[in-house]
Amino acid sequence: MTDYDTGLARGPANHQPLTPLLFLERAAQVYPDTLAVVHGATRRGYRDLRDRCVRLAHALAQRGIGRGDTVAALLPNIPEMLECHYGVPMAGAVLNTINTRLDAATIAYILDHGEAKVVVVDREFMPVLRVALTQCEAAPLVVEVADPLAPASVHGETLGGIGYEALLAEGDASFAWPMPRDEWDAITLNYTSGTTGRPKGVVYHHRGAQLLAVGNVLSAGMGKHPVYLWTLPMFHCNGWCFPWTVTAQAGVHVCLRAVRGPDMWRLMADHGVTHMCGAPIVMATLLATPAAEKRALPTQVQFVVAGAPPPEAVLAAMTDAGFAVCHVYGLTEVYGPAVVNEWHADWSARPAPDQAALMARQGVRYLALEGLEVMDPARMTPVPADGATLGEVMMQGNVVMKGYLKDAKATEAAFAGGWFHTGDLAVKHPDGYIQLKDRSKDIIISGGENISSIEVEDALYKHPAVAVVAVVARPDEKWGETPCAFVELKPGAAATAEELIAFAKQRLAGFKVPRHVVFAELPKTSTGKIQKHVLRSQARDA
Repeated sequence: MTDYDTGLARGPANHQPLTPLLFLERAAQVYPDTLAVVHGATRRGYRDLRDRCVRLAHALAQRGIGRGDTVAALLPNIPEMLECHYGVPMAGAVLNTINTRLDAATIAYILDHGEAKVVVVDREFMPVLRVALTQCEAAPLVVEVADPLAPASVHGETLGGIGYEALLAEGDASFAWPMPRDEWDAITLNYTSGTTGRPKGVVYHHRGAQLLAVGNVLSAGMGKHPVYLWTLPMFHCNGWCFPWTVTAQAGVHVCLRAVRGPDMWRLMADHGVTHMCGAPIVMATLLATPAAEKRALPTQVQFVVAGAPPPEAVLAAMTDAGFAVCHVYGLTEVYGPAVVNEWHADWSARPAPDQAALMARQGVRYLALEGLEVMDPARMTPVPADGATLGEVMMQGNVVMKGYLKDAKATEAAFAGGWFHTGDLAVKHPDGYIQLKDRSKDIIISGGENISSIEVEDALYKHPAVAVVAVVARPDEKWGETPCAFVELKPGAAATAEELIAFAKQRLAGFKVPRHVVFAELPKTSTGKIQKHVLRSQARDA
């Protein structure tokens, strides 16, 4: 037997930590003047983008921010958010992108739990951050972004922090930023929507971010110099790692503060957009744009969609409008999309209903994911590939999170038996493609956002007239799903649907508030457990 190890040691010449940060250095060296960022009247090439990111890294480092420190970002899809994805980890720190739709109390919890030393905030979100800072123990340095495209009504907002451009002026573009000591080092921190009232902090490492970013290149069919429209929030799983993916291919990041139909059509036409990602709500917004405000597309656009599979009519409309649709599935814990519905050429010749049925399947593992199975969680064995037997989706590999920050118990449970337990129930078809059938955690996916039914229930239980409440998903043509609350009132108590909705609005982020309230006796098992499957059926028929 040949010994392939003796005298063949690992060293700097033949082993370096994987990190997506080097994608930017390469793009700036090879394509320095190639367009990298578009935002309103702003145009920046890769040399300029790289220099701004390194200056950010140096400015943070000079202020004592480094390894193990958290820098939070409360930003829309603007150039500064892209720069944070490079500049913060280039300083050795960890980037925590916060969902801009969250309420102040949840933002306060995240800032405290992640121990943020710095928070970079856009003027539009200063009011909610102002309230959050009064509720948390953290006292981060506030860095204020003055985006000229922000709504005019917020242009005077300030928290008395340092301006983003002033911070960059403190930095030096020649700063020799430190590579991660190990590819296992944390690069970002993302919070789940929380299934028990408190979100969990999901820790990503440099290795996983690099591998998932490259996996996106392959699964999205992304060639050199793609033009990517930022419809997917960069705060969501770090934009599914596309801030690094697009740069790896020296593409154009076309920024977009808010997803509005006319703006998307205009930007796609003006800049020759080739790729975009999002939830089904983005598709619905595109298709619902008045004909007078739509524009002819110069090239077919690859639309990567996650969430509920698009209905047959939507798929047909998207194809007619000039889009190719790629269906993916993933979770915050796996850096975004880790499963893709690999489309076979001969499927396109099948009748439309058959194509829709095939598109409804989540698919097979990304090349960056090593293991994907539908398992019997009790026996930890794969279920038969018969398209009928239910099991839990489980994953293994380098694009699975490090774990949950400060929550060893939840991490241990998530990784029990050597697999990551998604909590999603699915079947496996004979060809190996998986298809979700239910979510064991009762998560509602609305417009691409995860909503914990338990969190909504807890809010409604605080109303003095509510005796019993259960919240389930109700199908919605625009949002995919919205929360529907089934309520039993206390004897002699009275409340209206409008009253309960208004009550919830005072305690929850807007997208979590129930759109429908049904007053009825809730169906229960013999042991008193609410039968949510019955309620889901009633919500669908309502």
